[in-house]
Amino acid sequence: MLTTKQRAQLRALANPLADTLIIGKEGVTEAVERQLDQLLEAHELVKGKVLESAMITPRTAAAALSEATGADTVQCIGSKFVLYRQAREPDKRKIVLVK
Repeated sequence: MLTTKQRAQLRALANPLADTLIIGKEGVTEAVERQLDQLLEAHELVKGKVLESAMITPRTAAAALSEATGADTVQCIGSKFVLYRQAREPDKRKIVLVK
């Protein structure tokens, strides 16, 4: 669970990021979950976008993906969302959260 200060820190870090995860008309599939898991392990912070053709809201997509991957939802604005999960291996961790 993220604190308010940690969430603010992650929002600031996510601001310049490009959308690396795109949810299409198929919605949240196993392939999307696997891709997100790889992205979270490599980058820890992932910005995603839900296309208009998808029959799912960004908040619903973020909730389903965070539950499937064990990530925390940082924010949902418009069609975009940001997810965070600390890397499993300590030497791959890039983001140090405030306490």
